[in-house]
Amino acid sequence: MAAPPNRSSSKSQTDLYPSSINNDLTSTSYSYGDITNTGTGTGSSYRLDSSIATAEASVSTRTSLSSLRNSLPENTHIYDVSEIRSATNNFLAKRFSASSASPSWRCTLRGKEVVVFQRKFRRPIKDSELREKLSVIYRSHHMSVIKLLGASISGDYIYLAYDFMSGANLADCLRNKRNPEFTVLSTWMSRMQIATDLASGLDYIHNNAGLKINLVHKYVKSSSVIVTEPSFNAKICHFGTAELCGETVIDPKLVKKEEKNTTEIASVSPGSSPEPTPQSPKLTRSDSRAMRFEGTKGYMPPEFTGLATQKTDVYAFGVVVLELLSGEEPVRFRYDKEKGNYVKVLVVETARRAVEGDGGDEAEIGGRLRRWVDGRLKDSFPVAVVEKLTRIALDCVDGDPNKRPNMSRVAGKISKLYLDSRKWADTIQDPTDFTSSFAPR
Repeated sequence: MAAPPNRSSSKSQTDLYPSSINNDLTSTSYSYGDITNTGTGTGSSYRLDSSIATAEASVSTRTSLSSLRNSLPENTHIYDVSEIRSATNNFLAKRFSASSASPSWRCTLRGKEVVVFQRKFRRPIKDSELREKLSVIYRSHHMSVIKLLGASISGDYIYLAYDFMSGANLADCLRNKRNPEFTVLSTWMSRMQIATDLASGLDYIHNNAGLKINLVHKYVKSSSVIVTEPSFNAKICHFGTAELCGETVIDPKLVKKEEKNTTEIASVSPGSSPEPTPQSPKLTRSDSRAMRFEGTKGYMPPEFTGLATQKTDVYAFGVVVLELLSGEEPVRFRYDKEKGNYVKVLVVETARRAVEGDGGDEAEIGGRLRRWVDGRLKDSFPVAVVEKLTRIALDCVDGDPNKRPNMSRVAGKISKLYLDSRKWADTIQDPTDFTSSFAPR
């Protein structure tokens, strides 16, 4: 067993993902997907919950792990909790990401470098259901999806070990806080590559990974996408997390309660404390002691009431594509000098105005798109492809979920646009008198 990571580690912080791709960005702390968690402890040090450390829980855990291990494929890693504790120095090792609310550690398990996340079960899950989902997720392989290598269960918690991969999350690649005028994604093909990878990966999750299970990702957003170097391929984080933690299926005992045009999901166990979900900084409890779920601002569709579906994934994907095109956040605030206040600006609305606007011919639409697309691309992109890709993204964010396309159709269209972009790029004479660098200038 390799020694757990610590503050004195000799590894460069730039090797971490999702830290910055370049040394010049290492002063910024990045999160692996930026999801929230319901585990205990929020400071730099983490202490194991006492309820998990009891002897009774340990015996029960060993029994359930043994049963689970025997029912899964041979290459499935079901770790004993003692292995997780040893690799993370009893959970006291330095957190993998200080900015993430989900407890996570970079460590070595059975000779493999991994990132371990602690998650809490959102609802009770039957052994048969957990066994089926684990089996499906372990067998899944796709170049655009970061693989789940193993898991461990202890009490109400599940520890998920994902393959470690260096890179930076897409949000930080698009919006460098130290130098807003710089982006590593400065070419059209780099962004087209990411859009293609994301579409392909999400199509796989929705339609090919689950076989008999309709899998949902739930955490589709720019901060949950890792961009790898040097080819700028995109990889989706946290595949299987929502499914294994019971965050995508409503239990029959859960009831919906309408109140002031909001939908709440009443908990079966009203005595339990509200737990933050990966898509909201917190959960608020109403007078009826029902838990209210909120999605990540800008990524959740109008119909979202706390339950993620494939249609909500498609909506979030559309938003990420619009981020790629414009470089803007899903939601931002612009100061209005005339009114003297801040106005909310949604990337979905700005994209719709760019494509539709007041109508006009092809030249007028092209002009609006050139003003809307990220200026750091320096007007070097195929306008016809940009318009088609923007329209695809707008179809994905349609207010009516029934009108949103499935990811198979989206992936097919974007693959064709990638080929069109490649043909366009081949006609552009590449300059040869410069060297590329990931560092901000």
